[in-house]
Amino acid sequence: QVQLVESGGGLVQAGGSLRLPCAASGLTFSRVSMGWFRQAPGKEREFVARISRSGSATYYADSVKGRFTISRDNAANTVTLQMNSVKPEDTAVYYCAADKEIVVHSSTSAYDYWGQGTRVTVSS
Repeated sequence: QVQLVESGGGLVQAGGSLRLPCAASGLTFSRVSMGWFRQAPGKEREFVARISRSGSATYYADSVKGRFTISRDNAANTVTLQMNSVKPEDTAVYYCAADKEIVVHSSTSAYDYWGQGTRVTVSS
């Protein structure tokens, strides 16, 4: 049974930093691409970042480019989203997801497995 478990969410002031780890189990981690998505209240879930199987390629939404960094540790079966210079508009529930395909996707429908999410609130 595949499990993705996010942690690290909480309350942070604007301009601060937060680190979101996601631990994966029940799958061959090095054979899936990983992504982070977020969903703000009243809005649709949106793409944040993606990292390739080896970690050699990363992709970001324009809204977080230069502030957020996605990384992975295949030995530890974890993917991490480092959030710097956060803004109130980054407030959302953040989800990690696994994609069995190699082709780069930013659509939620392309991802096969999802975590339960972790809530991030950025105060102004």
